[in-house]
Amino acid sequence: MGENILKREKTCHIICHGDVSFYDLNIDLQDGDICVAVDAGFYYCEPFGVDPDLIIGDMDSVKEKGEWSDIEEIMEENPEMVEILSTEKDDTDTLAAIKAGFARGYRRFCLFGALGKRLDHTIANIQCLSYILNQGGKGYIMDGKMEITAIKNDTIRYAADSQGTLSLFALGERAEGVSIKGMKYLLEDAVVTNDFPIGISNEFIGEEAEITVRNGMLLLINDMCGDWW
Repeated sequence: MGENILKREKTCHIICHGDVSFYDLNIDLQDGDICVAVDAGFYYCEPFGVDPDLIIGDMDSVKEKGEWSDIEEIMEENPEMVEILSTEKDDTDTLAAIKAGFARGYRRFCLFGALGKRLDHTIANIQCLSYILNQGGKGYIMDGKMEITAIKNDTIRYAADSQGTLSLFALGERAEGVSIKGMKYLLEDAVVTNDFPIGISNEFIGEEAEITVRNGMLLLINDMCGDWW
């Protein structure tokens, strides 16, 4: 995983209801971490081998699955574990889960099941990475073959044993002072705009890689080609 910190911070793990590959994913719960299930993402918790600390959402997907009784039972036994949201709201269920994590003091977020099924939800979840950054946090979208993160006015480093391809995109009209070191295709103090995908499909070459953006925000997609970190 690309990180710009030496010691991993306590993490809010968020399980959404998109596509997942349980055989390729591992939720590394450590002391101080919490797990938040978003709506029907609750039903992914058991295959992941984790117990949620909070279940949040408008529960429309749960009701569509016809399994509302499971949530009702939890509400009876541990009402503080479930937060039911209105179906008419500005925040998506995932964004509400992120805000709940911030309210509990978390600044590092890992989202599982945040891709696939519905393109609009996928885009919304990617936008949530921008929200996390703008609130002073760090977010990752985890997939069995992909890791997505974003940086703002910052540098991120990838270990020398990183594999697959790395693509970067401007999150915003333009990102200035973009530099790429230690990869097949290098860049020095460039401007990356949102209408020209110049940063797609770079390759790791067995060296520590470094991505910098001096002014602006970059979306980074590490396609690990089947190899998990």
